[in-house]
Amino acid sequence: MEIIRDPIWNNIRVDTLALELVDTPVFQRLRYVRQLGLTHLVYPGATHTRFQHALGAYHLCRIAIVLLRDRGIADVSDEECAITTIAALLHDVGHYPFSHALEEIGATHHEEVATALITEGPVASILRNHLGENAPERITALIRGTSDTPLQGLVAGSLDLDKIEYLKRDAHMCGVAYGEIDVDRLINSMVLVANPIDGRRTVGVAEKGLSALESLLFAKYQMYRNVYWHHAVRSATAMYKRIVEDACLSGLIGQEQLAGFTDEGLLYFLQDRSPSPLLDALRSRHLYKRAVDWPASELDGDFGEWIANDRRRTRAAEDSLAASLGLKSGELLLDYPEKTPMLGVDIPVLRRDGTVELLTDRALSGTINLPRLSDELYRSARWLRMFTAHRVDVGKIDIMRTIADA
Repeated sequence: MEIIRDPIWNNIRVDTLALELVDTPVFQRLRYVRQLGLTHLVYPGATHTRFQHALGAYHLCRIAIVLLRDRGIADVSDEECAITTIAALLHDVGHYPFSHALEEIGATHHEEVATALITEGPVASILRNHLGENAPERITALIRGTSDTPLQGLVAGSLDLDKIEYLKRDAHMCGVAYGEIDVDRLINSMVLVANPIDGRRTVGVAEKGLSALESLLFAKYQMYRNVYWHHAVRSATAMYKRIVEDACLSGLIGQEQLAGFTDEGLLYFLQDRSPSPLLDALRSRHLYKRAVDWPASELDGDFGEWIANDRRRTRAAEDSLAASLGLKSGELLLDYPEKTPMLGVDIPVLRRDGTVELLTDRALSGTINLPRLSDELYRSARWLRMFTAHRVDVGKIDIMRTIADA
């Protein structure tokens, strides 16, 4: 057992198996993939990496399992606990350079990318040697949220330890007070209960932990509003997406190659093979400016949703709008972050009288309606924006009509 010093969790105890996995090239690449992508261009302290975050998730998973076992989860074996802890460690190995941005242009989801990295090569060999022949497949099922183990919710779910870790770490490294979560109370309130819908054992929260769950919701909202979806962060992200998309469309690089790069490795590759004014602007932090924007709370229904999930249509609309405003192709970018609910509504709550209720779209008696509040907070944090390389005078209504007709 080794101890790794960490600014968030102090001492992280790492066992022999985890150390072997950490030393593989697959995991070491995460040292050079920033947790928050291009956020460091706005919050200079946000240079922490997926490597640190993965160790933190592993640490929290070990703690949560010890606490759950103290409460008598006799139906969960030592092997299952070990599999779950390693899944927490490896959950991000498939991330692309600058984290989630490339998934927004249609690149395969990082959880799918992780499957090949875990079920083949040195990682798979280590796992099979320590945990059994089917360990890689069991771990990838946990990461993808398809495992039937009662511990699934610790790795991928509405209350998973990944969220708790990244909110706490991101707030600290950005130097903001928004991500304050009562982590100790929340983890100590986790329980294994029978889901009232299908009776399957799953991770839930005791009623006494609802205030800590509220702290998680508010922290997530504040971080999305002030950090993750900050207008300058989204401008840099939109520029980066367009740069990589151009490289993929030109045949310079294949999407299947992207997950092998580090952050700076990909930028240097693109600078060497396909220099462009857009790439120069990003690297020198000459970010595109907001021309117009609208909060989701002011938009009707699914207005503009295609901007978040249809890159071909979005790219065509960007170029059409650019031409109408006298701009060149690539000098106007549309951005609407992909829908991200602030809080899942499928969390089982163990009431004080021993009954279990789901935190659904109706409020639990005697509590805040967290699901409804979650939706309202989400809509106020999410904005549809149009960025331009140069400041231009535009008619907000005209732009909205053009987007609606695109």
